[in-house]
Amino acid sequence: MLAKDKYLILARQAGAVWGIVGVSLLIGSAMVRVLPHAVDAFKLGLTPMEWILLFIWSGFMLTTEGYRGFQKLFSPRVASRAWYLFKLGRPFDLIMAPVFCMGYFRAPRRRIITSWTLTLGIILIITAVHFLSQPWRGILDCGVLLGLGYGLVWLFVFVIITINRRDYVVDPEVK
Repeated sequence: MLAKDKYLILARQAGAVWGIVGVSLLIGSAMVRVLPHAVDAFKLGLTPMEWILLFIWSGFMLTTEGYRGFQKLFSPRVASRAWYLFKLGRPFDLIMAPVFCMGYFRAPRRRIITSWTLTLGIILIITAVHFLSQPWRGILDCGVLLGLGYGLVWLFVFVIITINRRDYVVDPEVK
């Protein structure tokens, strides 16, 4: 094996790891940012109606954001795109691995539009939630925290599945 090939293999391995670590840090930093607001809601105390809304909202977020968004769509795609980087990654893809893994570029047009639109929507929702007072902000953030945490766990699950299978868990949709 040539030295050039060894460096390419190492670069692809590093790029795949960078992709997963970068996405994980992005999700983790969002969790860290919303955690204090979720905790504040509990410190202030919740009325019985607020507790009911908290449980309903948390269930909704675990189902929609966690299960449908992360477990069924985002996490397996990120793991597959990281595996693609490991096997066939180009230099620019490796440098930009986290955003590559999230489908912001080198994906079908539909995937790129979905990724960017979802990001814009999340930014708008975050901006709107900043105007809410406690406990409402904390209730919303608690659901978000649960969904993100669930999603992060499933990201790691799909990475492990992908490594064990040595194959894509879903189509990485690379163009």
